[in-house]
Amino acid sequence: MHRPAITGTGVFTPEATISNAELVAAFNAYADRWNAEHADAIAAGEVEAKEHSSEEFIVKASGIESRHVLDKTGVLDPAVMHPLLRQRSDDEPSVMAEMAVDAARKALAQAGRTAADVDAVICAASNLERAYPAIAIEIQSLLGIKGFAFDMNVACSSATFGIQAAADMIRSGSIRSALVVNPEICSAHLEWRDRDCHFIFGDVATATLIERAEDATGPYFEIRSTRCATEFSNNIRNNNGFLRRSRPDGMADRRDMQFMQNGRKVFKEVLPMVSQHIADHMADDGIAAGDLKRLWLHQANKTMNDFIGRKVLGREPEPGEQPNILQDYANTSSAGSIIAFSKHSSDLNDGDLGIICSFGAGYSVGSVIVQRHG
Repeated sequence: MHRPAITGTGVFTPEATISNAELVAAFNAYADRWNAEHADAIAAGEVEAKEHSSEEFIVKASGIESRHVLDKTGVLDPAVMHPLLRQRSDDEPSVMAEMAVDAARKALAQAGRTAADVDAVICAASNLERAYPAIAIEIQSLLGIKGFAFDMNVACSSATFGIQAAADMIRSGSIRSALVVNPEICSAHLEWRDRDCHFIFGDVATATLIERAEDATGPYFEIRSTRCATEFSNNIRNNNGFLRRSRPDGMADRRDMQFMQNGRKVFKEVLPMVSQHIADHMADDGIAAGDLKRLWLHQANKTMNDFIGRKVLGREPEPGEQPNILQDYANTSSAGSIIAFSKHSSDLNDGDLGIICSFGAGYSVGSVIVQRHG
């Protein structure tokens, strides 16, 4: 049986950013327009007026200060409030594939590898641009990789579930290496007109190269073990497909066709599930809280991450033990924990242990225990 290892990671970050101040100004202008258009219904008590948002509200609710997006023009237009992405022809690379290829090339470069060294591509993301052909196969083709590729979706846990799938194939000997890519265009499925969630998401793509440990050409993180779990819940849901903003039957007006979340229930139900999941995984791998050097958690909400960190470590995490990238990237779904790992792992020493963990809609939770070598 072979030992799988993470040998390289890469992050594609869109150039455009939206600060909380910009977002609040756009949302409040939209709210004012809506309230004016529905003034009579509001006065009659038939509908409630839309409240203003604020920078203070966003930071307190999430810890987010800014986010990267593929398009900010449409999002910040009070008459539009969603990204305006050009419809590409079938002869052009898809948006998701283009993002993923950028991140994948960075991961390959970090590992000192080329496309010829890769046997499989897994595109694991919360929202896929199309049903078929698979985005993963398009990425495989653009990179010039032989072998096979497939898409998978476990919402915000897609990256860790993808890592487990790749690691298991490497352990069994069916492949020598795999790229797990996570292109997340979260701005396309966010309801920017909803005060409770209009600040949550950003866009990004990540890539993780996983190889047999004996093939690594430099420092690497051995994947000691992985664990995944799911439990059905409707508390985080999106009933629509990718970027379908207008339909002839008027269905685009249904609120449930974009991201929806019952935040209080999610907080109450997911936190115990994730904390226990990590504790059980550590116990089965013979790891005590004092053995952990770092937690790379799903970047959903700072309060949630702080809670999980305290539960796992049994104390308040020290600076650097549980890095957050929320303030700059916002929630990027499956890519969040990989961004944190990519940006905050090179300083670990030989033998240091850490856990990559993601959780989200499903409910789903995935954890990956890694150990630094070299």
